Amino acid sequence: MNDLVRGCGVALVTPFSNGEIDYETLGKLVDMHVEKSGSIIAAGTTSEASTMTDDEYHQVVEFIVKRVNGRIPVIAGAGSNCTSSAVKKAKFCEEAGADGLLVVTPYYNKTTQRGLVNHYRMIAESTKLPIIVYNVPGRTGMNIEPKTAVELSQIENIVGIKEASGNISQVAEMIRICPKDFFVYSGNDDMVVPLMALGGHGVISVVANILPAETKKMVDDFNAGDIEAARDAQLSLNGLINALFIETNPIPVKEAMGVMNLCSPELRAPLYPMSDANKEKLMAEMRDCGISC
Repeated sequence: MNDLVRGCGVALVTPFSNGEIDYETLGKLVDMHVEKSGSIIAAGTTSEASTMTDDEYHQVVEFIVKRVNGRIPVIAGAGSNCTSSAVKKAKFCEEAGADGLLVVTPYYNKTTQRGLVNHYRMIAESTKLPIIVYNVPGRTGMNIEPKTAVELSQIENIVGIKEASGNISQVAEMIRICPKDFFVYSGNDDMVVPLMALGGHGVISVVANILPAETKKMVDDFNAGDIEAARDAQLSLNGLINALFIETNPIPVKEAMGVMNLCSPELRAPLYPMSDANKEKLMAEMRDCGISC
């Protein structure tokens, strides 16, 4: 089974200009990550997909797939708290040419662990695309338990999990009991090396929006056996990573990208620009990582 994320996938932001999607800038970001990241995650949490209309969602996925043109994998966010809606998204993304899907757990209405398995099974049966399930209980209020992950791994085209619970004990148990060919990716940039040390496979990353080559190198170094270099990179990045989550993602990373002239820091409500005090903390950590600001 192939590593769909290729070690380090970027959870790509969506640039906006005067309330509209800035496709010119989005194209430039895509081109940068084709050169520096292992894969692109389109229309996920960091992209503010929850504020997109259906038409915008479709257009963003299609645009990124077309721009990438097969050079690296494109994994499209296709989650919903409505199973039938997630099925429609999965079918659309397959038709649009995505290479895989990232499917978050149902949020707000939530469900039971049995309901989770049924939810994912119905989505998996609707598409031939490989699926990475996404566990982020801090946002959804719904946790995928390790035994549930085992059940999900037995569904043919569910190939892995993005684990963002922040619970390293849970991740260790998940890796221990899941099949060896079930990919476990860190959804927390500050836990990439610890997770890989337990047998994880890489990261779906926010910090890669601003330091793509450095984030990918950390993963590549670990996989090449240079554990010391990977550890040192993790520790050197963690101050910046903490600052990137001092307010709700993607508020800080877009602020950082604005300073770096990568894209506008513009957000869609209900997200709101960073406080001045937190901006100063972010800028200080960026300077410590050698980023001019």
